Amino acid sequence: MVLPRSSSLKAFLVGAGLCGALLAQSAAQAAESSVWQDVQKAGVLRCGAAVAAPYVMRDAKTGDYSGYFVDLCRDFGEKVLKVKVSFVDTNWDNLVAGLQSNKWDLAMALNQTPERALAVAFTVPATDYQVSLLVNKDNPKLAEVKDDISALDKPDLTFAVMSGTAQDKAISSVIHSGKIMRLPGMDEARLAVMSKRADVLVDASDTNHLFALANPGWTREILPKPALAKQGVSFGVRRDISPADLEVLNIYLRQKRDTGDIQQLVDKASIEANAAK
Repeated sequence: MVLPRSSSLKAFLVGAGLCGALLAQSAAQAAESSVWQDVQKAGVLRCGAAVAAPYVMRDAKTGDYSGYFVDLCRDFGEKVLKVKVSFVDTNWDNLVAGLQSNKWDLAMALNQTPERALAVAFTVPATDYQVSLLVNKDNPKLAEVKDDISALDKPDLTFAVMSGTAQDKAISSVIHSGKIMRLPGMDEARLAVMSKRADVLVDASDTNHLFALANPGWTREILPKPALAKQGVSFGVRRDISPADLEVLNIYLRQKRDTGDIQQLVDKASIEANAAK
């Protein structure tokens, strides 16, 4: 057998290496699927919908969805992807799991937390979020309480919160002596405070503010100090989404936020939520 000269051997090895790299790149590109191409082939964008006004709302009679994340999901699907949009009813306990198991393509109104980031990817925030507290201003147990969260951690106080939400996680991290009443929905949590079975309603600051505006006679809002669970509110997507696909939705959201369109949608949803109440 005749061995190639050193220069020829070097060229041969370099060429083989380049071929190997190109083949690996081609294989990687073939293995990497496009979420939006799959959605366009299916002809429908599926949005996981767990109700929490004014982000996501659902008419009990018609089943129709509204809210500013609903508006964003519908607008992105119809105007960017050019497909129909379907809203899939779920709850906060199952919103992430359904995204992981491909029951929907987007999870609406997910708070950005490190724990959730282990399971899903996030878009840039559409809006910002903070947990607030709402109490009955005539409740004698809360007469001296202002905004110090530690002053609320007492055995005789009960906190009503929707199970599985960011609010649930946030209040559970700071309340150790008080009782936490975890309920399946926000209507049940609000009713618990209205009926005085619970003392404190735990929810997002904007939704608590809506509820306070609708019930000015007895409510008092508390913004805890230090701030409780201040974070962005985003769309959740599967972790295997390609950077290019994620950037498509991020560009859309940044433009909508920078132009003030999202704030207009928030105001519209807030008016609808109060009208419904």
